[in-house]
This record gives sequence, C-alpha cells and structure tokens, in this order.
Amino acid sequence: MLGPVFNREAITLPRRPRHYALRAIYVTALLILMCTAWMLLAGTQVIDDIGDLARFGVTLFQIVAPLQLALIMFLAAFGTASSISQEKDRRTILLLLLTRLSNHELVLGKLIAALLSPLVMVMASIPVLLTIRLFGGISLDQVVRVLLITASAALATASLGCMIAFWREKTFQTLSIMTLGIVIWIGGWEAVYASGATDGFMGVLQGFATWASPVRGISSAIYPNILDAQPWTVSDPAVQFSVFAFVASIVLNAVTICRVRKWNPSRQVRQNQQDTEELDSIWQDVSLLESSDEQVAEAAAAARATHVDSIRRAQSQTQATRRVWDNPVLWREICTWAYGRKILIVRIAYVALCAMVAIGLNNTVASIQAGDSFGGLDAFIPPVATTITPLFLVSLVILNALAVNAITNERDGQALDLLLVTDLRPAELVLGKLWGVFWVAKETIVLPIVLCVFLWTSGAISLDDMLIMVGVLVVLDFFVAMLGIHCGMTYANSRTAISISMGSVFFLFLGVITCIMVMISFSGDFQQQLAPFLAFILGGSVGLYVALGIRNPSQAIFWSTMLLPFATFHAITSFFIQHTMTSFIVISLVYGFTTLAMLMPAIGEFDIAMGRTKNN
Repeated sequence: MLGPVFNREAITLPRRPRHYALRAIYVTALLILMCTAWMLLAGTQVIDDIGDLARFGVTLFQIVAPLQLALIMFLAAFGTASSISQEKDRRTILLLLLTRLSNHELVLGKLIAALLSPLVMVMASIPVLLTIRLFGGISLDQVVRVLLITASAALATASLGCMIAFWREKTFQTLSIMTLGIVIWIGGWEAVYASGATDGFMGVLQGFATWASPVRGISSAIYPNILDAQPWTVSDPAVQFSVFAFVASIVLNAVTICRVRKWNPSRQVRQNQQDTEELDSIWQDVSLLESSDEQVAEAAAAARATHVDSIRRAQSQTQATRRVWDNPVLWREICTWAYGRKILIVRIAYVALCAMVAIGLNNTVASIQAGDSFGGLDAFIPPVATTITPLFLVSLVILNALAVNAITNERDGQALDLLLVTDLRPAELVLGKLWGVFWVAKETIVLPIVLCVFLWTSGAISLDDMLIMVGVLVVLDFFVAMLGIHCGMTYANSRTAISISMGSVFFLFLGVITCIMVMISFSGDFQQQLAPFLAFILGGSVGLYVALGIRNPSQAIFWSTMLLPFATFHAITSFFIQHTMTSFIVISLVYGFTTLAMLMPAIGEFDIAMGRTKNN
C-alpha cells in the first residue's frame, strides 16, 4: 500500500545495529532517570506509607511524559526532513521522480519509513511507563492517553517536516523553517491559552487552543486535577489534540502529494538543464559532415559566443564586476546568496517569533511589577525564563543547522574537492565558514541580546544579570557554530552529520531541563545531588565523546567532553543557590575550551571526511 520506498526501509531497518541500540539506550536512560529520582527521594525524605510512593509515581510520570513528547517530536520531525533533504542534496530525488512511483507512494513511503524508529521507541517505553504506574497515583487511562498524544504529535510534526523538505531545495531552509514552524505552533497556541480570553474572536481561539496545543493535551493526561470532562469523550483535551493532529497530518500530506512533482525538481535544476540542452543543440542542429564552409563557420562562431570567456567579456562591458576578497570563502558567504534567496522566509519567521516573545515578556514584566504571585517552577526560576528560553533554543538550533550545512552542502554539491585542491589554507576555509555563518544568521545572535537589554531597561533583571546572560549567549553561539562545522567535517554522510550536530544541541538543552525538573521536584538541597546524578553525567560524557571525538580522538576533545556535563551540572546548582557569577565563569571556561578543542585542529590541517573509503 505504501510502495517500495517504505518496503525497503521496513526490510533493511531491522538489519542495522543502530535500530536496536537506539531503543536500548532510550529505555536505559528512562530507567536511570527513575533510579536517579528514587535516590533523590530516598536520600532527602522519609518514605512512610503508600501515599509517599504514589506521590513519587505521580511526580516521576509528570517528568517522563513531557520529556518523551519533546524527544519523539524532535526525532520524528528532523528524521523525516533530513531523510528527504539528503535525497535532494545527492540528486537522487530526480531518480525517484523518474520511476513509476506514484506521488502517494513517494511521500507516504518516506514519511512512514522515517517514523519507524520514533514509534518503536514509543512502544519500547510502554514497560517503563507501566512500571511507574506500579508506584501508584496514576491510572492506566493516563498511560494510554500519553502514548496516544505522543504518537499523534510525532505524526503531525513528521508530516510538517515532510512537506517542508519536499518544498524547499536547501537543507538549511528546510530545517530552520520546520523548527520555527513547530515553535510558533506550540508557543502561539500556548500564548492564546494563557490570555484567558472568553469573549470575541480571542475567546474562540482560546477554546480551540486545547485542540491544537500538544502541551494542553499532555497536561490533561499527567495532571488529573485539570480534567474538566470525562476521559475518552469529545471534550477530553487528549482526544481533541489527537483528532487535530490526525486531521492536520492528512491535510499536510494531501498538499505534499498534490505538489511534490511541481516542487521537484526545483527551478534551479530545470534552468541548469535547459542551459545545457541549449549549448548541446548548437552542434546537434548542424551536421558538419554534410555542411558547407559557411555553416561550419557560423556554428563555430555560435560556440565561441557561449564560451565562458566570451560571456565574461560581454558581462564586463555591460556591468561592473565585483572584487573578490582575499578570503573567497568568506566573500561568498557574505556577498552572495550561498544558501538561497528563500532564506528571507526564515528571517521573517524568526523576527515574527521574536515579536511574539517580546509581547510575552512585556506581559510577564507587567505582572511582576503588579505584584502577582508565581508558584511552582517560578519559585526557583525567574518567570521570564519560561518565555525567553524557547527563543534561545531556537536561535542555537538555527545557528547550528546553518553551520553544519555550510560544510555538508559543499560536499554534496561536489564543490569540496575543488576547494581542497586550491591554494586555500585550512584557516581560511574554517574561519571563512564560521564568520560567514555568523553574518548570515545575524538575527539569531542580535535579537536575543536585544531582548536581554529590554529586560534590563524594564527593571526585570539587574545590569549584572543582563551582562551575564549576554556573555553566556555569545559563548554558546560560538560553541554551537563550531560544533556544526566540526560535525560537518568529521562525518562524510550529510544526514549523520546533521543528526549528530543538531541532536547534541537538543539533547544538551533537554538534559539541562530534565535536571532542573528533577531537582525542583524531589529535593531542595541542590549541593548534595552529585551522586544521584552521576550516572546521567557519565552517560552524557560518553555520548559527547562518541559524537565528537570517536573518529579523530584528541586529548583536548576527550577532556572537554568529560568535563562539560560535570560543568553544566555545577552551573545549574550554582544558579539555584544564587551564585550566578560562578555559573557564568564555569560555562564560559568549559564551553569556550570545548570550542577551541574543535577549532584548533580544524584550522591546522584539512582533515575532512570525504566518504571515499566506502567504495573500496
């Protein structure tokens, strides 16, 4: 029913060791999280009766369910988009379009094939969720609804990634537009829901927010006290979101199926093919063996007119030429549309997201100045953090995606071989790409800093806190950009490079959020929590070293990957006990050292994986 694209993936996926390793690591991480939470509870509190166990089960379930939702949505969306983008980068999408594959076999085959791994991970988590249920406090209905919401959200985000990947030609455009779309989708409906409007158009949107927001759906399953309706009815938010996600997936896939052969091949590919055909037709129309001398002369003159030197002379007579800088890589990144003109869509969408965040920050600051009380997470974390933190994550992800694509695009376009045989020095290539990434993604660097300055001028944070926030942002910008370039140079497979680079950024952020949630939920003594979190910290160190240093091991990368999770944990605990300057110093030193550990070997020699060994 889904065609040979899906059939091939379904047959070959179980043959790969990675298929079993991913779900084994995922289940092991959930079990380690459960054990860590139990060690924190048993080490800081007295467990007297079944009620204490039930409260532990409820709290742990409230941490695991949103964590799994965010992880599966990320894997589904980026897995689908990167799979299709790789076909475009390697020009194999043209071969698929030339086959007898129908539109729905191509689109649905790539979509469901990319969803196999995330959905298997969801199924593998069922025993863990049922084990949490044994502690008490949660029902089987809650577990089933969490699984339903997670699978529905994965289908919706994967469908969005599939549509954007078939629509856009450049991989960076695909990843960035998809990231902004998901964040605006979630953040926009959450902002509507938080408005509390009951009348007029906003009142209608506020009621519809429970249908469209995955956060509302997962909250209805893990917080029974907010259920205003019977489970498994039309008024149940979990059912509402599942229906919305399914309908949205149908619409997105229908649009993709109808437009896939209109979007592909792109206009650029068609124009290049047309130019080649026109050049070849000069000699095809004239048979030199049977032509007169006049016809031969005319054909030769026409051929000389299309030569590159003749074209350049004609252009020099009609327009002024541009002078290339001493570093041609940096010149191309800054002075040309190296990532396509449609990057303007990304910039407009990001500016719109920043405007939404600015409005939310203004409302939050007004609530603080009005003396409104905050509870829960806001008792430990400043309330503005819940509004501005998603923007920081989006900025880092976009910057990282642009950096890794700066290298993979050159390799997939067969241009990296040409760069390596020129007189370019390694430092010119790496630094040209690095500074070029900063220039192209300047909005993602400048606008978050502007919002930090806004918080300071409005009185929400002090001058010291503002300077610390700006300093941390600058350090992390350099880190994620260099991480992308490092992964692009280390891995010959573009999909692997993109997955590892963006996955490292996402999992670092997700690990920090999980650590904060566990600390807040199970203990207030933040200085005595190193031992329970030791398994997570060591696991993070090993994972970072495998991702960054397993191919080209070095002492600097080894020590930086070993120290980075410990330093991040120390920075979190220092933040909770109001030692913000300590957090800034630790983050600056460790993340700065890791950036240098990746940068120095890159500017010293051309050690770029080209993928030639697989043909030997």
